[in-house]
Amino acid sequence: MSHRAPTWPWLVLVALAAALYLFGLGSFYAPTNGDEMVYIHIARMTAESGHWLPLQSELVGTRNTKPPLLIWQAMVAGGWGQHWSLFALRLPSIAYTFATTALLAFFAHRMAPAPGKLRTACIAAALYLLFFSTFRYGRVYLTSAPETFWLALPMWWLLWLHLRGRTVASPAHQLGAWAYTLIGIAMGLGAAYKSFALVAPTAAALWCAVLLSEPWNWRPAVRTTVGVTWSALLGLGIFALWFVLDPNPAEVWQEFVVAENAGKMSSSLGYWQAALYGAYPMWTQLLAYPANGGLLALPVLGFCLHALARGWRPRYYAHLSPALWVLLAWLVVWLVVFTIPNQRSERYVIPAMPALAIAMALLWDRLHRVWFAATLLITVPALVMLGRIAWVMGSLGMASPTEVAMTLLAAGAGLAGAIAGFVRFSWVRNATLLACLAVLGCFTLMVQPISGDAAGYSTTVQSQMKGQRLAVPNGFTGQYERFHFVLPGARITPYDAEGRNTGALYPEMPAPQRLDRLLKEFDAVVWLQDDLNEQPSCLPHCRLVAQRWHVKSRHKDGEVTLDNLWQPQLWLFRREWLLTPAAGG
Repeated sequence: MSHRAPTWPWLVLVALAAALYLFGLGSFYAPTNGDEMVYIHIARMTAESGHWLPLQSELVGTRNTKPPLLIWQAMVAGGWGQHWSLFALRLPSIAYTFATTALLAFFAHRMAPAPGKLRTACIAAALYLLFFSTFRYGRVYLTSAPETFWLALPMWWLLWLHLRGRTVASPAHQLGAWAYTLIGIAMGLGAAYKSFALVAPTAAALWCAVLLSEPWNWRPAVRTTVGVTWSALLGLGIFALWFVLDPNPAEVWQEFVVAENAGKMSSSLGYWQAALYGAYPMWTQLLAYPANGGLLALPVLGFCLHALARGWRPRYYAHLSPALWVLLAWLVVWLVVFTIPNQRSERYVIPAMPALAIAMALLWDRLHRVWFAATLLITVPALVMLGRIAWVMGSLGMASPTEVAMTLLAAGAGLAGAIAGFVRFSWVRNATLLACLAVLGCFTLMVQPISGDAAGYSTTVQSQMKGQRLAVPNGFTGQYERFHFVLPGARITPYDAEGRNTGALYPEMPAPQRLDRLLKEFDAVVWLQDDLNEQPSCLPHCRLVAQRWHVKSRHKDGEVTLDNLWQPQLWLFRREWLLTPAAGG
């Protein structure tokens, strides 16, 4: 697309992507980390205690596995239990994500050549919002948005010093004691959301960025080293306040420092054997940025290969601007640092994704079109399948004709964009962004009918269950916590357990006998059916109080095949029954 083309379509694209982050924010089916309910459980228990510390939990070994700032954020957002909803708990994540998006768009605008500055800023913002790592961890409660915002501030400040357009002293001279102090506070706040270990890549990236973005001189190098060291120590000191304020610092040390963090550096296989052949081999971390891209993985991979191909030529680095050196240091240092631990994950480099969005936007027209064409070939079947699922939901009565039509309209828009990208190949890059947005939009629209209040239990049923002893399924660590939202006030006990939970109730019993036993011991039981055509096995000796739809997230081998893929009603949906013993039973 020509830089002289109208920019309003880009502004609309960013606005639609931002609106998508708010739409369906309170859904149980929003993409998230499986442990989100674990930390919502900790926040709820701590809020009910009436104290900031110590953190509270009924789950074994989870009480101090995240720093308190994440928990406190939920307690404040939820009004200490007075406004306890998924929407309220997740809203601060949206604020952080939008703030980061605005900052990266601003710097992409400043770094881009004219004309086309606004277009480049919009591309950077759209890329960041469409990265699946942002969509998954930037809008839900168990989030990477806060640490991404705080730990990016030092790099934004350094970029600003390089880009403000005046002839001034080098950044190494401008970053005085007050600046390094503010940087240390930002490091501390970011670490207090996730881990003290994040101080290391943040400090290393800042140090490298300052030294690489200006000519070498030993005096500024020493000044920078001292300043960054002070920032890192201050950041660690702010994090260490947890040990000072918590009445049980020994438990914090054991559960968080030793088990949660130090454990990621150890392995029974030995370091190099684990790094090469273990569960988290070192080579997989090299694909961390493409993995975080999600549907945009191939364009991200294309960008990485493009940068590597250019980097083999020594003269390429000589022509990099200071601002580009900052982005390069930001991306490389975070990747290198988190290749070192024995437990590796693409999530650990999420705080560097803003730099990736800017860098890709600056090189947007130079990235080979084949990466985008291949992405469209992936999004087309995804859109068709999402449209098919929405259609089946309509036929099952799960979604209204209007809701089905909205999902099909979004799928159609994405397919139209993909076709346009193939018909006019010069549009393929921009068509990819539209198609990726359509996929995320279709998914959100598709699950909306089973996410709202109308799809839950009625207020009459909720009132009936208040104070009742209720046995519920769990499925994964802490997932039973979701029933505190749909049946508030019930005394909830999970009857199956996985991961760090213990105490499954009668798992050895066949399902019908297990249900009968639970109905004898509890006032009510939430039970999941395995087949859409079956009825509760306890009838007529129990009463079906209410039911709602449930989407299966885990499938057994052979449950989904090419033969039944087009029939999602056979493998995707089942009903959730709320059962009570029959009167006099």
